Amino acid sequence: MTKSKLLLAAMVACLLAPVAALADNLPDLGGKKVVVVTENAYPPLQFIDKKTGKQIGWEYDAMDEIAKRLNFKVEYQNTSWDAMIQAVSDNQYNIGMTGITIKDDRKEKVDFSDPYMRSEQFMLVRGDESRFTDAKSFGAFKDGLIGAQPGTTPFYTAVYSVLDGNEQNPRIKLFETFGATVQALKTGDVDVVLTDGTAGQGYVDASAGKLKLIGGPLGTEDFGFIFPKGSDLVKPVNAAIASLKADGTFDKLNKKWFLDYKMGQ
Repeated sequence: MTKSKLLLAAMVACLLAPVAALADNLPDLGGKKVVVVTENAYPPLQFIDKKTGKQIGWEYDAMDEIAKRLNFKVEYQNTSWDAMIQAVSDNQYNIGMTGITIKDDRKEKVDFSDPYMRSEQFMLVRGDESRFTDAKSFGAFKDGLIGAQPGTTPFYTAVYSVLDGNEQNPRIKLFETFGATVQALKTGDVDVVLTDGTAGQGYVDASAGKLKLIGGPLGTEDFGFIFPKGSDLVKPVNAAIASLKADGTFDKLNKKWFLDYKMGQ
């Protein structure tokens, strides 16, 4: 999987919504504070720079630009994935961002923005893995274990696209954070972690050959920001997303984070 292919996959999202707004006619939110929560576990979307300790990534740049164009002050906070959707639903935060797949069951709890990125699921394994090469051969490898967070797209992909459809399958080992699943992979406690290609490539780039992506894509997913039900931020954020697509800002962010940025350097 080359970075150019990841870039192409991400840029497909530019076709997902009509270009309906430009920067000069966006709503003005009057400098209000907007609390945005994330997990900092999906490089290059959002993560902690080990050198500086700062929160950086594609989603931070995108949200900062949205805040600038809509004239609101963004305050970032962090929480774990398993708490995020419910916390946003409960109005603890105004917006959630962490590569969240737009799904109908989640729409029952939160509102989604228009898609800002499309990604695909891939298998992340150790760099020396040779016992299996794709989902089919892993499914036949009865001793193989998958690390996943409950309730996430990778969890359901593991259950229904890789294994036997049993959500209690003992071959799936559950972890609280995505970072914990990757650490378990590195230490040999699990053999596979499923991840979208963008985050997976970020971990590969930072691993000095200790990790790799294998097999073909296991499905596509559209990412959106989440809001409490009925939030008055959805419409202006959608307008800003359209503006960022229209003027090429998302294209520039794709190049910056998926092609030019070198993890761990």
